[in-house]
Amino acid sequence: MMMLKCFNRAVLAAAILSLGLGTSIFAASPEEASVTVRPEDTGKALVNPDMGWTMHFYSNMPQNYGSKLEPSDTLDDFPGLSTVYLRVPWAFLEPEEGRFNWALLDTPAQRWIGKGKRVALRITCSENWMAFATPEWVRQAGAKGYFYAFGKGRVEKSGTWDPDFADAIFLAKLEKFLAAMAARYDGNPNVAFIDIGSYGMWGEGHTMMSSQVPDAEALTVIKKHIDLHVRHFPHTQLCISDDVAGHDKPGRHFPETDYAIAKGVTLRDDSILVQPPPRSWYHAEMAQEFWPKWPVILEHEHYGGSKQRGAWGDGSLLLKAVEDYHASYMSIHWWPQQELEENRALIDRINRRVGYRLQLREIAWPRAVGIGQPFVVRSLWANAGVAPCYHGGFMALTLKDEAGGLVSVLADDQFDVRDLAPGQSGAAPMRTNDSRFVVGQIAPTTKPGQYAVFLSVGQRDGTPRIALPLAGEDGQRRYRLGQIEVREK
Repeated sequence: MMMLKCFNRAVLAAAILSLGLGTSIFAASPEEASVTVRPEDTGKALVNPDMGWTMHFYSNMPQNYGSKLEPSDTLDDFPGLSTVYLRVPWAFLEPEEGRFNWALLDTPAQRWIGKGKRVALRITCSENWMAFATPEWVRQAGAKGYFYAFGKGRVEKSGTWDPDFADAIFLAKLEKFLAAMAARYDGNPNVAFIDIGSYGMWGEGHTMMSSQVPDAEALTVIKKHIDLHVRHFPHTQLCISDDVAGHDKPGRHFPETDYAIAKGVTLRDDSILVQPPPRSWYHAEMAQEFWPKWPVILEHEHYGGSKQRGAWGDGSLLLKAVEDYHASYMSIHWWPQQELEENRALIDRINRRVGYRLQLREIAWPRAVGIGQPFVVRSLWANAGVAPCYHGGFMALTLKDEAGGLVSVLADDQFDVRDLAPGQSGAAPMRTNDSRFVVGQIAPTTKPGQYAVFLSVGQRDGTPRIALPLAGEDGQRRYRLGQIEVREK
């Protein structure tokens, strides 16, 4: 629902004078005052860049959790799902040296990409459920490593093997793989982020349950793995697990994560609701160093396991984790339909806070404007999410005729929504912006008449990019707000 009213002409004149435009722009009769619209937030889930729910199509084991989905099922009914997450061992992608099984990733990826969604990746080198997550041919090529017993450390012989994560042969083979992977995925606009998953059990950055790398060696090794990824993926957002600093060490600054920050690598925490309260997570304080710059990714424990251990509770802690970490992404870490059916109200609440949520609180424009003459549009904005809109965007006003044709596209590249700061729930700071526009200046030919007014946020050139919680969407992320009359000069 939208509320309309007429502004006092004196108020409009004052706004115009403040911009140095002069009152001649609105020098007309009282019925040509402005229109003010106060849209209500629709409450709907938004699918936007750099935020949303990530669906674990592969969660290490390829059976979890996309194996029961039909090839045509991209979970379109899961609100806020923006990303399909593919986490698999290196051995599955390069079973023979130099021979790659990219279809393992590309097939599910293309299903979601075809629906306008994105992809996230993690390739692991250590798993406790298979002997060689790092391809066995790497070991056969001379790479050093260790057999281990899960939870006990190194043993002489077992059914699971870790590479020596600092071994020169291992690192050389890994770098060749990363180079091949980067040729396909670095800078790919369909890739949301890539985990640095080559170190530690499940790619989580810890070895306490596997080969137990000594603490004195770990920092040097972790830096090598960060550097490898940064070198090969300079155009893609990288992230690293909080556990590289120790899975249960609270604190804000650690050498490992400070090094990641210095390299432009963001944070993910895979440990949400693994344990019952009061230790439902450990590193919300650490996240404060990351979220002002880059999106923070959260992964909750396998939903079924979390419930069994009494860690899930009523689910409200999951929303609290989003708040505490200022998270941009949350996982679907279970059979997705079950998680949705049992948690729909919680998921809806999270969707209203996770990432950014750009709210147009109020906008005013003149009821009539002259062709070629400047006018002012005043708008009031807030970010009702927990994180910034990292890549930003710019407001555009679009005028359409009755046939839906674009009569005038007016983008304000002086106002970047990246600057809208997030706030506490229900208390987001607001910002007023005055945009100066002109319809039909020189060209294209513009006829006098009544036109529909649409608003969008996107690229500097007026291309819509960001979904807004507004009614009246035209299918291209433009939202109808009302009408304007265009007159001869």
